[in-house]
Amino acid sequence: MLAIMRRDFRSYFNSPIAYVLIGLFMLLLGLFFNSLIGYGISDIMSEFVASMSSLLLIIIPILTMRSMAEDKKNGTEVLLLTSPARVTEIVLGKFLASFCVFLVMTAASLIFPLITIMAGKPDIMLIISSYLGYILIGAVFVSLGIFASSLTENQIVAAIISLVSIFLIQNIGYLASFFSGFLNKAFLWLSIMDRYNDFNKGIIDLTSIMFMISYAAVFIVLTVRVIEHKRWSQG
Repeated sequence: MLAIMRRDFRSYFNSPIAYVLIGLFMLLLGLFFNSLIGYGISDIMSEFVASMSSLLLIIIPILTMRSMAEDKKNGTEVLLLTSPARVTEIVLGKFLASFCVFLVMTAASLIFPLITIMAGKPDIMLIISSYLGYILIGAVFVSLGIFASSLTENQIVAAIISLVSIFLIQNIGYLASFFSGFLNKAFLWLSIMDRYNDFNKGIIDLTSIMFMISYAAVFIVLTVRVIEHKRWSQG
């Protein structure tokens, strides 16, 4: 698992994709941060992290589209599937590689909270809570992107599937308004953004943490099932 994670993590930085993504991410964050200068110190970070999460709709599909699809296109998927490594280890290795790149991007964004700390006295616990929620929702979207990439060998198709899926998950709460009764309650319960918004308000709830971890785990399990099906179908 660690070998796969290191190989995939290095591959991101051996190609322009990681640098382009981080550069684009920081550029957009800089523009967002500049537009929030007129807000109070505490309001800046709440709005800023919320803007960070909105960028995941674009960033995560690009980040994860190659994770599984590239192996299929290059023919190296067969080597992985016939290797001694268990499918779960392969999937977790690829997930961790993409998630570590996401964490590098997140670490780079810490320059903006540091600016607010030097400029005034922001709510440190609010910053910690907001970033915790951001990392957790990032883990969910990365696992979803890995799953989308396992469904096709075309990276563009994988990115589109991931983008549409993330958009739907971000708007489950809105979709709930079209239903009543059990379906309405089910959609509201599945709404990840409601729980994420609690973190953005400074509320750290263990139930919400476990919910997001479970959400990510479901997509990892689904990816394992997809890969296992292909392994068995290839004998």
